[in-house]
Amino acid sequence: MNAKLESSAVRRQQGVVLFVSLIILVAMSLAGLAVMRTSGTGLLVTANLAFKQSATASADRGIEAARAWMLGQSGATLDADNAAIGYYSSWGTFDPFTFTWSGVPVIAADASGNAVRFVVHRLCQTANTTINATGQQCIVRTTSSSGASSGGSAGGVGYGSFNLSSKISPYYRITVRAEGPKNTVSYVQSIVE
Repeated sequence: MNAKLESSAVRRQQGVVLFVSLIILVAMSLAGLAVMRTSGTGLLVTANLAFKQSATASADRGIEAARAWMLGQSGATLDADNAAIGYYSSWGTFDPFTFTWSGVPVIAADASGNAVRFVVHRLCQTANTTINATGQQCIVRTTSSSGASSGGSAGGVGYGSFNLSSKISPYYRITVRAEGPKNTVSYVQSIVE
């Protein structure tokens, strides 16, 4: 009789072992999927960070291109707005996030696929006038012809009255927008003389 009881108990337990094995298999599959998804997300974050750093590095090209463009212009050209090339002769109200960048020419894309655009603002209050015009207020740097600045501030920002041998040069704000792969956008600003 004991043999009969033992064989019926074994038959009942064989189905339970299969059921428990299937539950463990499903749990392990879900854990494997979670690990795979987590590592995939980390890889995406790392790739996006690399794209952002590449766009920011490319924006430096825009600063240099804007600076080179400014050095090649005459004073009369820099006294007037030219929105077609992204130059404004006053600081005005400027928000790089709402500005229409599509109207500004693109510097050729680099090897990483980053397209760079720049906008230059002369740091003066009144547009389309010279820096010496009556009522014009500009942020300027003043140096004397001997190389030392007037008023005893060696190379600092000047204000007030200037001696006759002073050279007045305004400051300019360059704003650069770099657009890269996967909709990466980076903004960089620099103040130059």
